[in-house]
Amino acid sequence: MALPTFAHSVNLLWTLFDCFVQAHSTCAHRGHPFVYQHQRLLVFFTLMHFRQIFHFKTQHRWLTQHLDYRQVLGLATVPHRTTLSRRYKALYPILQDFVAFLAPYAEALDPAFDSRQLDEDKSLFKAQGPVWHQSDRQAGRIPPRLHHLDIDATWSKSAYQGWVSGYGGHLSDNRAGFPKLVQIETASVSESAVLQAKEPHLVHTLAPHTLTTDDAYTPARRSRRWAQAGMVLLTPARRWVQGR
Repeated sequence: MALPTFAHSVNLLWTLFDCFVQAHSTCAHRGHPFVYQHQRLLVFFTLMHFRQIFHFKTQHRWLTQHLDYRQVLGLATVPHRTTLSRRYKALYPILQDFVAFLAPYAEALDPAFDSRQLDEDKSLFKAQGPVWHQSDRQAGRIPPRLHHLDIDATWSKSAYQGWVSGYGGHLSDNRAGFPKLVQIETASVSESAVLQAKEPHLVHTLAPHTLTTDDAYTPARRSRRWAQAGMVLLTPARRWVQGR
């Protein structure tokens, strides 16, 4: 059996995105049409992350050097790096809704995409550019010669990475690693606060039997509330073991 080509994958994503737009009329863009349509940039964004090419300047250069990929993506011209930066930021809520749309859509295709057992975790990602130390941030002071500073990034500590200045990716996925919900926040936003925002969709739409995660999601009220809805929150519950 032949493996799907890049062109096949692109056509599949475009078809799924068309279904998503039909189901979400609010995604339609009003005014002058975009030079680079949403679905083309979403596929390019996915391709760049698979290839671990994250800098906008490098992505721009990659497109100029790969005419065959540009033709498949339907990009007549190469978007400038500042265009990529601006459009990616605007695409975030659309990408977030697209992931949520695919979750129930995929469940009907294969049992591997079901939502019976889900996992929740936060991953930290370092911001591009120099680090803005907390003392300078609190004073509102940007040291001289600190160029290309990301002033939105915040600090958080990971057991694996230590202190990181950047952002947190909060992913809900199933046993096969298929994403169900995704949310991106600055690093200091707590896991518990993000799960609280996800709760209505998790409980009423996905309705898993269990959600497995770490000790940051342990609050007793949440466990009891979810149990009443038929969901089990599985955590190490170290806080309870220590008597808190």
